[in-house]
Amino acid sequence: MRKNFYLIIISLSLTSCYTYQVKKQVDTATDTKRESKNNAALVNSASEQMKSLPAESQVQNVQQAPVPVNIQEKLTPNKNVKIDVDGKSYKIIVDKWESDSLVAHAVHNPKKILKFHKNQINGEKIAEKRFSQPIADILTVTAYAAIGVGIYLLLR
Repeated sequence: MRKNFYLIIISLSLTSCYTYQVKKQVDTATDTKRESKNNAALVNSASEQMKSLPAESQVQNVQQAPVPVNIQEKLTPNKNVKIDVDGKSYKIIVDKWESDSLVAHAVHNPKKILKFHKNQINGEKIAEKRFSQPIADILTVTAYAAIGVGIYLLLR
């Protein structure tokens, strides 16, 4: 029992509330679809007027291509990120951009300098280090429960 208790305490103390999360892109295509559905309802109610303007309804149904990811804007200096380069992931801190090359260092090894060309980096898998509230809540509740069990065992 005591061995398990110490193992739980050690594992909770090593757990971090920070996780690497990929920012979600604003999807303009779904917004366009919603607008076209609203416009389609208006078209059905005023079909006589729209028969004379078929080009406008065709323009509304055309979907926009997703906006390309600008890697240099996402990876600004002093950001702690996890990137995917040629199938291998790296946890880095961005130092600077030298024309088309990213200069960074590893998170736990500042002496190890890494250089990547912007075409090597997968822009869709750039994950920033952020605070995770659900993990913090779970750790807090677990810590309070452990304290409560410890007090109960001491008083018993």
